[in-house]
Amino acid sequence: MSNPDSKRKLKWWQIAVWIPLSPFVLVGLCILIPLVLVLYFVYSISLHIVIWLWWNLRGRDILFVYSDSPIWHDYIEQQILLLLSQRAIVLNWSQRKRWRFSLAKMAFRHFGNYREFNPLAVVFRPFRRRRIFRFWQPFRDFKHGNPETLLKMESEFFGLIGIQKPH
Repeated sequence: MSNPDSKRKLKWWQIAVWIPLSPFVLVGLCILIPLVLVLYFVYSISLHIVIWLWWNLRGRDILFVYSDSPIWHDYIEQQILLLLSQRAIVLNWSQRKRWRFSLAKMAFRHFGNYREFNPLAVVFRPFRRRRIFRFWQPFRDFKHGNPETLLKMESEFFGLIGIQKPH
């Protein structure tokens, strides 16, 4: 039987190959990392511009994503989405299997990231950075009897888009 420690050790010929190749690997990484960052930046700017042109010219400036969670589904549909009327592109996370390739899906994947992305509102204003409202934590607090954070975030959100929420 072979010793497991012997498999982890580098052989002399592996070291002999890596030493001359290491400058090429470092140069490649020094080129690749900035290239990836530049491409990400260009993609982000392009996505903003397309959204401004495509959605804003049609009166749409909000991407809203939520799900069928019993914690927030009814509240969002009755207290938020009704006020947004035609201004919002709405995606239901619970129906994501049926989502087709779209600008809304691309925007959600790019701006929603992978943390607290549901429920989420992204407000796009021409020639300004997008503003993201992550409602997950406020709804969690709401569930545990603390509605203040949800009301504060709603107030910021509606204030930014210029809608007066009836009390």
